[in-house]
Formats: sequence, C-alpha cells, structure tokens
Amino acid sequence: MSGTIAIDDRTRNRALAGGIWGTIVEWYDYAIYGFLATIIARNFFPSEDETTGLLAAFATFGIGFVARPLGGILIGRMGDVVGRKSALITTLFMMAVSTVAIGLLPTYAAIGIWAPTCLVVLRLLQGFSAGGEWGSSAAFIVEWAPQERRGFFGSLQQVSVGLGLLLGSGTAALLSTVLTAEQMGSFGWRIPFIIGGVLLPIGMYLRNNVDETPIFREEHAHAAKAPESTTRLAVKAFALTIIWTVGFYIVLTYMPTFTERQVGLSKTEALWSNTLGLLCFALVIPLMGHLSDRVGRKPVLIGSVVAFLVLVYPLFTLMLTAKSLAAVVAVQLVLAVMLAAFSGPGPAALVEIFQTAGRATWMSTAYSLAVAIFGGFAPYISTWLIKVTGTPIAPTFYLIGAAIVSLAAAWSLRETAFEKLK
Repeated sequence: MSGTIAIDDRTRNRALAGGIWGTIVEWYDYAIYGFLATIIARNFFPSEDETTGLLAAFATFGIGFVARPLGGILIGRMGDVVGRKSALITTLFMMAVSTVAIGLLPTYAAIGIWAPTCLVVLRLLQGFSAGGEWGSSAAFIVEWAPQERRGFFGSLQQVSVGLGLLLGSGTAALLSTVLTAEQMGSFGWRIPFIIGGVLLPIGMYLRNNVDETPIFREEHAHAAKAPESTTRLAVKAFALTIIWTVGFYIVLTYMPTFTERQVGLSKTEALWSNTLGLLCFALVIPLMGHLSDRVGRKPVLIGSVVAFLVLVYPLFTLMLTAKSLAAVVAVQLVLAVMLAAFSGPGPAALVEIFQTAGRATWMSTAYSLAVAIFGGFAPYISTWLIKVTGTPIAPTFYLIGAAIVSLAAAWSLRETAFEKLK
C-alpha cells in the first residue's frame, strides 16, 4: 500500500472487525427475504396459481436490485468524497430500519393492496442501501490490507457476505424446524426480519469506532481527482461481475426454492441443505483469496468461470435425477466451492481495477448495475425459464450464458495482484 501513514495491527484489526460485522448484518437483512419467498408469496401475493404468486414474490425480490445502481452511485460518491466510514454507517442504518419494517408489515389479508405496495417500497430502500454497501465495504477492507495480502483481506468481505446469508438461512431453517408450517405462515416468518434490528447496535458501535483508511486519508489530503479514463475499466468490472452475481443468487438464494419445488425436498431439508452450502462457501473463500495472493487473481477467477461453464448442467442433472437430500447436499457443496473460487479474489480484483479517488463510486456502480440487471432477477428468471421451457434444468442455461460473458472479461484483465494500490 502506498502512503506514509503508519498502521498498527490493532487499528487494522478493529477496522476489519467493523467492516466484517457490518456486512454480515447487511446481508443477513437483505437475503432473508429470498429464504422465505414461498411464505411471503402466500401472505402478500395470494393467488390460486402457486407459481404466479411465487413469481410475484421473486419479482419484488428483484425490484430491490433496481435501486442498487442509484445507491451505488450516491453512496459510493459519499464514500469517495466524505469517506468510506460515513458511507458504511449510512448503509447499515438504512438496511436495518427497512428490514425491521418488513417484519412488522401487515399482510394482504389485513390491508389489501397496500401490503405488497409497502413491501416493494421497503425492498427498494434495502436495495439502495445494499448498492452503496458492497463497493464501500470492499474498498474499505482492501485499502486496510497489507499489499501482499489484499486477496485474503478482500476475501473476508465475501466471507462476511456468506456469513450473513448463512445466519439468515440458518435462522430460517431453525424456525422451520421448531415451528409448525401454520406457525411459520402466520407469525414465524416475521422473526428473522425483526432480529435484523437487534443486530444493528453492534454493527453501529463497531463502525463508529474505526478510522478511515490510510490511503483514502492520504489521497483526500492531496485533493486527488478520479481519472477520466475509467469507463472502459467499469465495463470490464461490469462484465466480470455477471457470473458472480448470477451464480450467487441462484446457488445461495434461489436454491432452497428450487430443491423444494423441483427436487422434492421438504422446506426444512431445503433450508438445511442450503445452510451447509453457505457454510462451505464461507470457509473456502479465504483459501481462494489467499491463493490469489500467491498465483494472481486471473488464474483463480478464470478457473471458477470455466467450472461454471462446464459443470453446472451435469450437477443440476444429478440433483434432478437422484432426487435425494444426499445428492442435493453434495451438489450444493461443489457449487459453493466453485462460487468461492470467484468470491475469494473478486473483491481485491475489482478494487485494484480503479484508483482511490473514484474507487467506491465506480466499483459500486459497475457491480450494482450487473447485480440489478442479471443477479437480482435470477430467481425470477429461473422460475420463468422453468415455466416456459417445461424443464427444471433451465436455470443452467442462464448460468452458462453468464459464464461465457465473464470468461471474456476475466481473460482481458491485467494481473494486478502484485502491484501497489494507486
């Protein structure tokens, strides 16, 4: 890392804890909706056709991503002008408030059309927050990293995303285990959303008590301006993110719905299987980040994309043929490793593409646009593809198409693992 500001391990570890815990809370709050989509569909989008209600629930899930580019631009800009810390405190507060509000929202049976309308507004607020969180937190964590360990430090941002999802999936699975289906449908689904508010004070305390990143302070002191020739780099970052976000929302969010409806698992089995996959994902990510510090970002990223290109069709075929919990768990573990191979080096790779003065804005914008266009609607698109093609293997077509685009982007990247941040 460039700069003359001295960094001690205690300060760096405190900053890392603030970045990680806040991201855990953010992604627990954001993803719990996806894990409870079938219940939300019945409470907010009642329909005689179950698939139609589920499509409406997933469309609302996807709508949250529409606001992400706007959040990426505005909060990312805040992170570049005011500081990463201020941006991260803002996103955490917004996410927690909107999540608790979803947990307290009356259902369609109580207030009619106002229920889904309010749900859409709250998902937009969540999306705005998430759009600013990702780029700001990735920049914050990687900028605090020692030069030779940026891949590992950046991977911890993705570990915290995985842990947030794991906490959400585990909470949903636990409640599904201890409560009856009727209890889950009437009040149990609200509990995970309300828990999001309980986690807020810890995250706010940690983020309030960290320092701004040294490289940002140094650049800010010199009134550095973002370079103008960043559009081409942003396009590369956008294309690189496509398989990452499509894989993420199909493998880690949509999978419980897929295995329940297409493979025949019970809701509890589907949630516990997904939780095991998330645990594997979180454990493998730092290994992949560390590997990218040794061999470079490109080999690990390309290996992950090629795996998606070649393996997703046979893996989904295995699940649909075997129709057993054991087969689903095995497939989800393999998919988790494949996704972790991208998520490990991914944050550092994107951070290293851009310069400090405009990093949070450009990262957040490129990433959020890819997520909004391709990732957020992945559960909806998967459900729609199955309906129109008549085959449950259809989600793999979407994954393979995304892999082709991201492979071209990964291949065109310059290796940045061994260079100083600028």
